[in-house]
Order: sequence, then C-alpha cells, then structure tokens
Amino acid sequence: MTANHAFQEAPSMLFGLPPAEDDCIPIRPLGTRVRDRVPSYIADHRARLRDRFMLGGAAAMPDYELLELILFRAVPRQDMKPVARRLLDRFGDFNRVLSADPTQLMQVEGVGQAIATELKIVEASAQRLARSRVMNRPVLTSWDALLDYCHTAMAHGAIEQFRVLYLDRKNVLIADDEQARGTVDHVPVYPREIVRRALELNASAMILVHNHPSGDPTPSQADIDMTRQIVAATATMGITVHDHIIIGKSRELSFRGAGLL
Repeated sequence: MTANHAFQEAPSMLFGLPPAEDDCIPIRPLGTRVRDRVPSYIADHRARLRDRFMLGGAAAMPDYELLELILFRAVPRQDMKPVARRLLDRFGDFNRVLSADPTQLMQVEGVGQAIATELKIVEASAQRLARSRVMNRPVLTSWDALLDYCHTAMAHGAIEQFRVLYLDRKNVLIADDEQARGTVDHVPVYPREIVRRALELNASAMILVHNHPSGDPTPSQADIDMTRQIVAATATMGITVHDHIIIGKSRELSFRGAGLL
C-alpha cells in the first residue's frame, strides 16, 4: 500500500457497521497542505459546479450534479460523479436516493457511512423545512403547502407510514404524529390510539395521511374500511376528520375529493 492510499480508521461507527473508504482520513506527511493533494481537475470541476449552483440554483443542474454537490461535503478529495451516477442508477431519482435506507445506500459501490449520513441529513433538512411551512398555520388555507410537506415526508418511503395531522378549533395544525409504520403494502392502524391522542391534544379535527410505496395512490378496500372506522370512532367524541390523503410517488388522492368521505 502506497502512502497515497494509506488510511486511518474513522472514529464514527454509525449504524454499527465498519467504516468505508469514504470515511477514512488520509495520512499525509507533516507540512503537506491538504489542497496540494487534490487533483486540479477535481478541484476545478467542483468549483464550476458550485459556481453554477450559486448562479442558477438547483434548476440549472441535472440530478447527478446536484447529488455530486452533496457528496463533495462527505468526501472532500475524490471524484464523486461515478458514485452519484451509481446511486441514481440504483434508486431511480434524486428523491429516492435521499429517502433510501442507510443500509441500502451503503450497498452501492463507493458509498460508506459518511455519504449515507450526509444524504440523510439533507433529507431531514428538507422535511423540516417543508414542515415549518405548515405547522401552527391554518391548513385548510395552506393546502398546497400541506401536500408538499406530505410528499416530501412520505412519497418515496419504501414502507407504508400512517400519519395523523391534528388541528385545533381554528384548523391550525398543532401536531403531526406518525402513528404507525408497516410493510410495503400494509400498515396497522388503531382508531382507539388516534382518539386518545386527539383528546390529549384537545384537538377538534384531524387529517389522516398515509403513503403507497407502489406509487399508485388508489385506495384499497382496506383503506376505505379503516377510514370509516376512524371516522366513526372520532365522531362519538365530536372530532371531525376533514380528509384522508393517500400519497403516491407523483400524485395524491383525497378521500373527500373522491367522494369517499
């Protein structure tokens, strides 16, 4: 092993897996500047991408270049274009890369803990930003923002999630609770727990939301039956279910809009 390829083990052991090459810190002789070890073509390429992003924003960049910009932060001295392309080939698009499970991400050649962590940080940041646009606001007058948040949080999940958005008397969103996670085509839902949480929050209304990992938001008969059970349970407590939204990959279905509620 040459000096240029000698690495020392990274201190973090995220997810309980051994560090990958992208987590390692190059050992360099004292007095050698880090920037001298970065090939000029990589430094120039990174500078051009950053300049283009600052001038034109994300709209000026294809998915693989935007992904490269994120990977630069995790791996400062390597060409990230091949890794970005492998991630897109494996998961399909930018959003699915960000929402992929860390263990699945690290199955891609060149992806280790540092890259997986950076991608999950970006995903969490996007969700938090979208959530801030709807929390503590009247959701019925911010419907588009609410749908954007639901898509950001759930559209690319690999398993079904069931969320309840609890509202006060002015239809202001006061809580967003993930009630359950399930499998690729089923999630267990307990109306009693939903009512209990509504009473705890003193909520007057709610919006039910769950995703279909298949990408098709068409409700199943089980979805319809479950919604009716929740509506019946909440009605006895004077709590209104405004809607049940199923999130697909690129569109959503509203029970109320479809005449199912």
